[in-house]
Amino acid sequence: MGAKNSQIFISRVIGLPLVDAAGDQVGRVKDVVFHLRTGNLAPRVRGLLVELFARQRIFVPMIRVHDITPNHVAILGQVDTRRFLKRDAELLVDADLFDRTVPRETPTKIYDVSMVQVRNREWELRSVALRSRDRVSRFGFGGRSTTEVVDWSEVPDLVLAKGRTAAHFVAEFSDMKAADVAKELHDLDPERLEEVLEALDDETLAEALEELPSNEQVELISTLDTERAADILGEMDPDDAADLIADLPVDVAEDLLQRMEPEDASDVRRLMTYEESTAGGMMTPEPIILDTDATVALALAHCRDESLTPALASMVFITRPPLETPSGRYVGAAHIQQLLRSAPTLLVATMLDTNLEPLRPSSPLAEVSRFFATYNLVVAPVVNEQGQLVGAVTVDDVLDHMLPDDWRGDHMDQQPVAEEVTDGTH
Repeated sequence: MGAKNSQIFISRVIGLPLVDAAGDQVGRVKDVVFHLRTGNLAPRVRGLLVELFARQRIFVPMIRVHDITPNHVAILGQVDTRRFLKRDAELLVDADLFDRTVPRETPTKIYDVSMVQVRNREWELRSVALRSRDRVSRFGFGGRSTTEVVDWSEVPDLVLAKGRTAAHFVAEFSDMKAADVAKELHDLDPERLEEVLEALDDETLAEALEELPSNEQVELISTLDTERAADILGEMDPDDAADLIADLPVDVAEDLLQRMEPEDASDVRRLMTYEESTAGGMMTPEPIILDTDATVALALAHCRDESLTPALASMVFITRPPLETPSGRYVGAAHIQQLLRSAPTLLVATMLDTNLEPLRPSSPLAEVSRFFATYNLVVAPVVNEQGQLVGAVTVDDVLDHMLPDDWRGDHMDQQPVAEEVTDGTH
């Protein structure tokens, strides 16, 4: 992939083969999906519109894009093969911008747009290539074509107009933390909330939903159509999705589980077999799990995964195959600080924390909290009676269960307090 801030013109990306980690072609890039942002922020590239061999078009988020070369676009991880449905706040570069007329003294159209990588797997639109043609005189002279590359901000279609439409909310949310998005959703009136929910992408909505009080989670998920609700639950962390589904009527919960992707539903069903305030009920089934021959370099590569929370990235777990939960026999855990101090070629299995006894799925909240305090941890392994790693509990999961049930609601209703102005006297 090109260096950060090096421009890639999208006309050169469209039509390229999309290949997976093994080098096998998955489909072809047909367009680039983006959305506008407020203020002076450049439009954010959300992902690629890809056509599979079956002619079905799907969405591939930019976080999956590993490399862009003149010959192909390479991705890591699995792709969602469901048909792409464009949301109201989303735009397509080719379909919505190419050949669009730009107001200028001479007839001018957009013929290309560039994007740049501004952070790891985060992309923005940067430049717009314009082609104009001088007006032809009544004697047939003129009509010479000229080209010009300008900043995105000079094109009216890429600057969000003033107002508070659903598109504005989506644009603002793209640069906010999930908890702040949740607060914004909490404060919206029902009619505007419905518009914004329709325009939001599933990942952003799922992250915000996790930050809402449980009663509001139920209300919000109940306003969505069943298919969309199942998609949102699939994007949530499995432990949060399990807690939410447990609060729904049994028939509704089962319908949603049936519509979720089988792998996601399986994780949620397994978590729902545990009592809520136990290690099993609080854990995530997706920690970093490596084989006994894993090196420090491989472990650190997994820790760099942007989809991981800082807590989950702070420890890796070694097991026998299979490496998905419930895993093969649990061998031990290694802290990221130890990995950072070790040579890349060393085996992680040689630097396990031998003093760390794992939690059991049935361990109650009091025992779990004492465990975290005793070992000064932010994540802890959960191992069943058969010696299999079944998940990991993070410190935020523990805090969620230790704080009062309405703590999120108190945060939502909190009003900013004006700063007291003093003149130095009391």
